[in-house]
Amino acid sequence: MPRILLVEDEPGIVLTLTDRLSRDGYTVLSATDGDRGLELASKDRFDLIVLDVGLPGKNGFDVCRELRERGVMTPVIMLTARGQVVDKVVGLKLGADDYVTKPFEMAELIARIEARLRRAKPAGGVTRDAYEFGDVRVDFRRAEVSREGAPMELSAREFKLLCYFIEHREAVLSREELLNDVWGYESTPSTRTVDVHVAWLRQKIEPNPKHPRYILTIHGLGYKFVG
Repeated sequence: MPRILLVEDEPGIVLTLTDRLSRDGYTVLSATDGDRGLELASKDRFDLIVLDVGLPGKNGFDVCRELRERGVMTPVIMLTARGQVVDKVVGLKLGADDYVTKPFEMAELIARIEARLRRAKPAGGVTRDAYEFGDVRVDFRRAEVSREGAPMELSAREFKLLCYFIEHREAVLSREELLNDVWGYESTPSTRTVDVHVAWLRQKIEPNPKHPRYILTIHGLGYKFVG
């Protein structure tokens, strides 16, 4: 049963969304300020976080940034009353996965939640906790990657990209798909961004980055992970 953390200070939204998600089979925990939301998201495991921007204490931007800095890679959908493009860009650059502007239709938000959970669902054979290929071990819960037991330093984006490859291993993934699902909804970097991050990732996980074994280039189509 998917666990969702709702960080929202408007009682009406908390009540309505909790009731709807619970009826749909989700387990919902809520926090009404940023500090409590950050605490819950850091110490417990959730499948998704719905995070309001305008919160008492730490705002949603600060919460999202601190979560990513702590290595918490739980998908985040941000809610805001602001409709400016700059706010969406800020949220996505801080590591949010999607963005919904208030007032919103409940059906739209539920659809976004379901879509994000589907994307985050591990592929068959991948446990919730960890995955190993070659001499590399990826710990999903701790957001840690090690090679021959030694920890490796990956950026938050590199970690998300590696997890996405693992979750969709053996599938050919286009650059556009990677941009949409790893960089975030309505994100606008170029496809060159994907190539650069793949190159950085290969430097860290491949035995020979010049002749990749795990992240293969499928010319004219994109990339495929075969770990």
